[in-house]
Amino acid sequence: MTGTAVRASAEPEAGHEEARRRARRSRRYRWDLRFSPYAFIAPFFLFFAAFGLFPLLYTGWASLHRVELSAPDDMEWAGLHNYTRLLEDEFFWNALRNTFTVGVLSTVPQLLMALGLAHLLNHRMRGSSFFRVALLTPYATSVAAATLVFVLLFGRDYGMINWALGAVGFGPVDWQSGTLASQLAVSSIVIWRWTGYNALIYLAAMQAIPRDLYESAALDGAGSGRQFLHVTVPSLRPTILFTVVVSTIGAMQLFGEPLLFGGAAGHKGGASHQFQTLGLYLYDQGWFNFHLGRASAVAWAMFLILLLIAAVHLLIARRLRRDR
Repeated sequence: MTGTAVRASAEPEAGHEEARRRARRSRRYRWDLRFSPYAFIAPFFLFFAAFGLFPLLYTGWASLHRVELSAPDDMEWAGLHNYTRLLEDEFFWNALRNTFTVGVLSTVPQLLMALGLAHLLNHRMRGSSFFRVALLTPYATSVAAATLVFVLLFGRDYGMINWALGAVGFGPVDWQSGTLASQLAVSSIVIWRWTGYNALIYLAAMQAIPRDLYESAALDGAGSGRQFLHVTVPSLRPTILFTVVVSTIGAMQLFGEPLLFGGAAGHKGGASHQFQTLGLYLYDQGWFNFHLGRASAVAWAMFLILLLIAAVHLLIARRLRRDR
């Protein structure tokens, strides 16, 4: 009787222990479902806070002070002086104009060529996979390597571009000294590097267009050209808007190509600042003139311009969605 009583009393205790274990497992399972996604994405936010958010905030704080790169801890409050000084600086406005000019000269031909290449690759053709991979080759090439090759091509005395111009009766062009010539040369590097990348984006969007639209257009008597203008291009409007915005942001941040193209005077954008972009102006102010506060103000001016571009993109995107 005693053994039976002990077993009888042990069974409820074992049942309670098993219930407690199940409750703990259920609690851990709920915690896992609730907190695991945050743990997975936490490394991104930690790195963003360390290398993105903190530099942004510190740059904004430095832009409100007089501070030199040689003594970054010695800050003197200046308020908006660095920003008002930018508005009075002719070199800032020159850099802004150059950035806009180079952006237009590189973005417009680049996207038009990308659209044409994507249209060609959208048709069935032999070796299409090879051509798609080849389009990414310029994008995968180092900026330094590509720019140095273009420096040789645009050389004044022995460059291949001037040789080709001489062959058709034109005189040599000093591509690094002329304002428009140097901006065209820098823009050609950007066009070469990014046309294929944008072409693949357009190609992916074209392949998502329903074939029924083309069949309906063909039944209405539209040829391939009219189908491209009235079916393909309208269907690509959101994608075209996206590439325009991304290309504009890239042009606003243009730095490596003009820096290397200018050689020893690359940080000035040429001897007369003829192709100095905002990125080069920032670099010149901070790392050559040691005016860290002014350079920070330039960085925040660029950031505010990019926010304005993003706002315009948002408004246009909403307008396109309403028109659909």
